[in-house]
Amino acid sequence: MVSKTDDIPASVPNCNVNTVDLVGETPDRKETSKAPHKDPCGHSVDTVVMNGGGAHNPSEEESKQDGAGDTDGGEDSNEQEVIVIQDTGFTVKIQAPGTEPFDLQVSPQEMVQEIHQVLMDREDTCHRTCFSLQLDSNVLDNFAELKSIEGLQEGSLLKVVEEPYTVREARIHVRHIRDLLKGLDPSDAYNGVDCNSLSFLSVFTDGDLGDSGKRKKKGSELEQIDCTPPEHILPGSKERPLLPLQPQNKDWKPMQCLKVLTMSGWNPPPGNRKMHGDLMYLYMVTVEERHISITASTRGFYLNQSTTYTFNPKPANPSFLSHSLVELLSQISPAFKKNFTALQKKRVQRHPFERIATPFQVYSWTAPQVDHTMDCVRAEDAYTSRLGYEEHIPGQTRDWNEELQTTRELARKNLPDRLLRERAIFKVHSDFAAAATRGSMAVIDGNVMAINPGEETRMQMFIWNNIFFSLGFDVRDHYRELGGDAAAHAAPTNDLNGVRAYGAVDVEGLYTLGTVVVDYRGYRVTAQSIIPGILEREQEQSVIYGSIDFGKTVVSHGKYLELLERTSRPLKVQRHNVLNEKDESMELCSSVECKGIIGNDGRHYILDLLRTFPPDLNFLPVEGEELSPESVREGFPRQHRHRLACLRQELIEAFVEHRYLLFMKMAALQLMQQKANKESKLATLTENSSPGAAVPALPSTETPDASAESSETSTETLTDANSDAVHTETTSTSDAPQPAATEATTTEAAPKTEPMTETDSSATTTTNASQATPIEDNVVPTVTTNGSLVPFATAIQNGECESPLEGKAEDIIPGLAQAKELAESLAAEDGSGIDPKSREVVLNACKAVGSISNTSFDIRFNPDIFSPGVRFPEDSADDIQKQKQLLKDAGAFMVSCQIPSLVKDCLDHSALPMDGATLTEALHQRGINVRYLGNVLAFVDQTPAKAQLEHFYRIGISELITRCAKHIFKTYLQGVELSALSAAVSHFLNCFLSSFDAVAHLPADELVSRRKNRKRRNRVPGGGDNTAWASLTPSELWKNIVSEAQSYYHFTLHCENADQVVEKYGLQKITLLREISIKAGIQILIKEYNFDSRHKPAFTEEDILNIFPVVKHVNPKASDAFHFFQSGQAKVQQGYLKEGCELINEALNLFNNVYGAMHVEICACLRLLARLNYIMGDHHEALSNQQKAVLMSERVLGVEHPNTIQEYMHLALYCFANGQLSTALKLLYRARYLMLMVCGEDHPEMALLDSNIGLVLHGVMEYDLSLRFLENALAINSKYHGPRSLKVALSHHLVARVYESKAEFRSALQQEKEGYTIYKNQVGEAHEKTKESSEYLKYLTQQAVALQRTMNEIYKNGSNASIMPLKFTAPSMASVLEQLNIINGIIFIPLSQKDLENLKAEVQRRQQLQESGKSVEDLTVDGPLELEDKIPMDVNVD
Repeated sequence: MVSKTDDIPASVPNCNVNTVDLVGETPDRKETSKAPHKDPCGHSVDTVVMNGGGAHNPSEEESKQDGAGDTDGGEDSNEQEVIVIQDTGFTVKIQAPGTEPFDLQVSPQEMVQEIHQVLMDREDTCHRTCFSLQLDSNVLDNFAELKSIEGLQEGSLLKVVEEPYTVREARIHVRHIRDLLKGLDPSDAYNGVDCNSLSFLSVFTDGDLGDSGKRKKKGSELEQIDCTPPEHILPGSKERPLLPLQPQNKDWKPMQCLKVLTMSGWNPPPGNRKMHGDLMYLYMVTVEERHISITASTRGFYLNQSTTYTFNPKPANPSFLSHSLVELLSQISPAFKKNFTALQKKRVQRHPFERIATPFQVYSWTAPQVDHTMDCVRAEDAYTSRLGYEEHIPGQTRDWNEELQTTRELARKNLPDRLLRERAIFKVHSDFAAAATRGSMAVIDGNVMAINPGEETRMQMFIWNNIFFSLGFDVRDHYRELGGDAAAHAAPTNDLNGVRAYGAVDVEGLYTLGTVVVDYRGYRVTAQSIIPGILEREQEQSVIYGSIDFGKTVVSHGKYLELLERTSRPLKVQRHNVLNEKDESMELCSSVECKGIIGNDGRHYILDLLRTFPPDLNFLPVEGEELSPESVREGFPRQHRHRLACLRQELIEAFVEHRYLLFMKMAALQLMQQKANKESKLATLTENSSPGAAVPALPSTETPDASAESSETSTETLTDANSDAVHTETTSTSDAPQPAATEATTTEAAPKTEPMTETDSSATTTTNASQATPIEDNVVPTVTTNGSLVPFATAIQNGECESPLEGKAEDIIPGLAQAKELAESLAAEDGSGIDPKSREVVLNACKAVGSISNTSFDIRFNPDIFSPGVRFPEDSADDIQKQKQLLKDAGAFMVSCQIPSLVKDCLDHSALPMDGATLTEALHQRGINVRYLGNVLAFVDQTPAKAQLEHFYRIGISELITRCAKHIFKTYLQGVELSALSAAVSHFLNCFLSSFDAVAHLPADELVSRRKNRKRRNRVPGGGDNTAWASLTPSELWKNIVSEAQSYYHFTLHCENADQVVEKYGLQKITLLREISIKAGIQILIKEYNFDSRHKPAFTEEDILNIFPVVKHVNPKASDAFHFFQSGQAKVQQGYLKEGCELINEALNLFNNVYGAMHVEICACLRLLARLNYIMGDHHEALSNQQKAVLMSERVLGVEHPNTIQEYMHLALYCFANGQLSTALKLLYRARYLMLMVCGEDHPEMALLDSNIGLVLHGVMEYDLSLRFLENALAINSKYHGPRSLKVALSHHLVARVYESKAEFRSALQQEKEGYTIYKNQVGEAHEKTKESSEYLKYLTQQAVALQRTMNEIYKNGSNASIMPLKFTAPSMASVLEQLNIINGIIFIPLSQKDLENLKAEVQRRQQLQESGKSVEDLTVDGPLELEDKIPMDVNVD
């Protein structure tokens, strides 16, 4: 199934090689002499990433038997299942030729193959590749699991036995030796090949943190620290140098072992030599300039007598026959021997995370000039295996489709099965993405023959390596009605989103194609796996479901309906009928474009999923359709480039969740009315009716107890709402998320919905409704003339969706609980046992929110509404009307709720984008498409608190400009032929960023002569005048950017060139350069660019090093691991740190099992683990885990990704706690440099960073420097949090402390007074913070008075004054660390058992309070600290 390559140790996540040896601190940690270092959670470190390792007690072992038979019996069986894969490890002895036997810890799950990998990575055995492992002279099967091998047990001796070579083995050996020689060479990472990527952490930590932590003496370190940051890092510096982005790592200065190692020109061996065992010939030049020719034979490698021009394959004398090339070269070349040994020492000292391959390629937008050296393997790859054959797979290309689908079909009954399945799926996906990327580049570079070579270039299609490639152009006018080329360009990404969505639902029996979308050199290429048999048939014959002409002809198929029905609830797709060309009604459960094809393998495939999600009416003007007032007010509908604009899945989810809340409120309200009616009848019967009782009590005035009682009484009115029903899986639980909605969707009401027609009997309740309305709620039912109830939202009219209530909806609306129960019981049975009144309550609520069912909440969308060419049968007209309304509501929800909620999150800093990528992510999380960027910016512009959103606005503007530039760059590049690529790209960047007025000064004659030559040379795809690019001018480019911003984003930019943009919006040219390079895949030379020179252009063609592809693909998830991770997070938030820690360790284990050792999610896991280790007092372990998190973030996300910057900050804190002060400062300076590059100084996160730097500098007594950073932090905090914020008070206090240390008490007093005033106003006199501040003020006053006395004494008595010794105290490290923890949101709990108990009690108290309906906000302010402060949590884990 999944092919294994046994020569590339790093990139084989489908066996746990890497996970085995890549965990511990040092690579030789597999030797058992090293006692495992315990971490607080009871795992030994060795087991954190391995799935073996015997830190588990036998009692768990026994329990595993019971667990194994269980399948998915809820949480508990999950806990037990995990133990199944936790078999205890054991130790074997390994004896290799010429080395001492050594011990190796293994786990029963491992394959023999993995021991091979470990040996090929160890310093003393790394040069062997062709060997077998033997136990008692029996050869072990490479692919056997260790537990299946008879006689293999604790202490067994495995012998490494050299085997004869074959051509394949000889090639693998040469490849492996070349990899070892290049072990420290970063050129593969700069060139973006073989999943190598950069990491610079070791430059700042001088090697591995774990070890240096133990070595350094803590006290004496203060004297030797040089704390002065480079000039460009200081606050207020305007310099933004580029060179420090990639500091030169001294380890990378290559130690030369060989000058040349390449295949000889005498290959392949002639027949007579083949029969002597010659496999191939190599040619080498040693460092001593000795030219040698080597034969690889079945017995090993030896010198022959050939020279460059004469062939003499006879062995030289001496021939030095050796089984390994390294042994041979060590005998011939002393320099090789010396340098190779040194190189391997260095290689194994590097942290494993610096050298493991990443699952997907990461590209760097800058690189130094790397020397191009001779490299036989690279050359061979370029010409042979890489063009059609995957590496080393015997005799064939990979059948991608078969691999992708077979992995999906693997069993998923229990945890080990699911892990195996997810690992296989992930591995095949990452291999497929790599192959598809390589193929797409080959297609655009003209390296692949088209399957329809006769047609014009834009219409060509290609097949390479069993992958089908098509270009993103509108061929054959397929998309003519939908927007032509613009639609053809958008369709692949929509399709990919569809593939992603169906893949995540993961229905058995329904298959999607492997899909990768690659943007390269201005072209968009879609790469897909091939359905078996589809190339032999016409499309018309193969499609048995859906439509091939956008709905003119439609067919349907029972099996497809059945399969798609299973996806309809999770994807919210409504089953609906459409008319075909014969006016017959056809039932579909997807959009008409979605085609169903049964492949020759009998599998049911669906493809063309570009309309999986419903259309976005805000960008789809339809004649005769009026949008809701919220949308109209914002200037919608707007004309878009194409008609394929659809809503994001996240928006659909949020909208449905919001509607569910509304549904619950409607039902609760009506139940309250029914109850109120009952009560009013009762009240009139009793004489002593107080006037208050006659009017239904307003919930807002009710005490929590009263509401609890009331809920009991009204539950009685539901005759048979059987409580068991609540536990059955019902609509409300499985489909709509529970009312504890996200912040975004708490309590705003939906836009105007369909009026609910009411029966006369309930008309009486309607009139009461106006009295029984909860006042704080925004849903105000008002009575309209025809007696129908129209909920509308007061909140929406002002475009805000914030509501005065935070906390859960249940706290506010009495009756919500029983409404929920009623809804569930209705859904659970046929509803016969429920009285008609209650049923009516649900019916009304269903109608109000647009549910497709009348007895339960169920919202789904019909994706074909407003599709041109699709016709619906007459009888579904009502339904279609409802669907249209639902779509309009969803559009209004986007504008009136999601956009404001994003801005609100940025205001209260729960969303903190730093660059374009993180901004896009923040938009997407809330379901906002990037085409709304102009709207979001306009909304920010009108927000009263605009000043506090300046950072967000600036990032938004820069994203908008670079995206417009990217659109223009795309078409610009299509007209450039390959030989002029670097000149064209540098010219474009000059027009975009340089102050120099580009082209006008290009030497004219050179252009002319070039043009003449070029005309004579070959024509290129795209044709046209190939030097058109040279006529672009800066003013023309900026005109185009402004008009693109207007037409695409409906946003008006006021600028005519780069300098004006920088001036007006406060952008940085270096940031714009980074953004455009990343988006367009440009790699530039790392050097200092002078953008502002008016005399010469900033870029020359020599500065453009490469163009990289920008790749979009599916990211398969590790579901079980993620489940554990979330449970762990939840436990931590509730204060159960130890349990949380164990769950997260378990999650880490499972993530490693599925993803291999490198992945974004593992990075998040490590970060959280480090934070927990730190809180629980294990600083060393925190440091080790955080170091891994930083390395992984650099490798997987990029060295200057905002996430990496945050990881650097965490690591600095743990370094400081471990007493490594100089390292902590270096890391903080690095983080500050990166942040200046990425978003500039003016950003709320910079305040935190500067406070950290200031505190550490204060700790090492660099007071003046410390003040510069702390005062900058104070200024930024005041700007973004408002002058009255507690953060600002803390900043004042930190500054005051430094002034105190400098003995400038007057300044210190002034600062602390500011802080004191804020505390007094915000939290009151009695709060401990206010008291602390007041104490400190007293102390400062005393010190100031004492100082003044001393000064007076000196003035009066001159030299013989009796001076009181003043206390000038350097801050203690402990006090600095305490402040560091506070600003980083960690408040320490010395965790004694008693404290833990109290904390748990506190958590439970809160939960009870919430359940009883009292909101958490009512707790007194000076009670225990807010839970969020107490237990640190990174809530925004990706």
